[in-house]
Amino acid sequence: MLKIAWSEKFAHALPEGHRFPMVKYDLLPEQLLYEGTITEQNLFEPQPLEEQYILDTHASTYWQRLRNLALSPAEIRRTGFPLSEELVNREVVIMNGTVQAALFALEYGIGMNIAGGTHHAFTDRGEGFCLLNDIAIAANHLLKYKGINKVLVVDLDVHQGNGTAQIFQEEPRVFTFSMHGGHNYPFHKEKSDLDLPLAEGTDDKTYLKLLREHLPRLLEEQEPEFVFFQSGVDVLATDKLGKLGMTIAGCRERDRLVLEACVKNKLPVTVSMGGGYSTQIAHIVEAHANTFRLAQHLFF
Repeated sequence: MLKIAWSEKFAHALPEGHRFPMVKYDLLPEQLLYEGTITEQNLFEPQPLEEQYILDTHASTYWQRLRNLALSPAEIRRTGFPLSEELVNREVVIMNGTVQAALFALEYGIGMNIAGGTHHAFTDRGEGFCLLNDIAIAANHLLKYKGINKVLVVDLDVHQGNGTAQIFQEEPRVFTFSMHGGHNYPFHKEKSDLDLPLAEGTDDKTYLKLLREHLPRLLEEQEPEFVFFQSGVDVLATDKLGKLGMTIAGCRERDRLVLEACVKNKLPVTVSMGGGYSTQIAHIVEAHANTFRLAQHLFF
């Protein structure tokens, strides 16, 4: 059964002025339920992640200051959010959504988080609307507690997964692959194990050709036992922040390539939704909904 992490906290715990386009966290499950792609049984509400699992990835000093709302004004500005207890609690719930989705993936082949993809959070700081790094926390959970020995991170958000790259820069059991806008945020890039920077306006044909060239080779060479897929839809031409030229159909084909590769290679995969900032919320919801439709079709 496809299991999907969702909580009212994903959208409603955000401060005023930051809720669009995050209203997608409510609209997306509504759309999937309405069209019959999922039922209520597919959704699960994660509880806050226990502190010990956060500390497997993030520096204790950073976590304590974040939890106690003691970040400096400069640190808070880098996150992009006004800091609050409600916001930190939201982040901790999102973290467990991805951890639990990873455990469901071990059982069912795939697990998904309607939120997550917080790839700009570093070991010791937050950036770019990310306070903690759900992909890194969940990957470390599998490595430390579940006997997984090799993880591949496929980060196809339009922004480089700089925090994930930094966290795993000295961890050979995690291979980080980031395909992103070369002249987009973050303007100082970290070094992933494989970075593919894209020119502004990159279209479906160019994007998908690169993905077809590199993903099968990575799977063959790295022989991962588990995949984390960051499926941000800010690659769309309609995205306010993305600067690429992809269509919704091209984004769907991107997701199909990744998920089919996981099915073909019998690799469990956890999907975090990542970014999406098109001016029309319908474009965001439709592009994200395609990821869930494909998961249901390909895995079940």
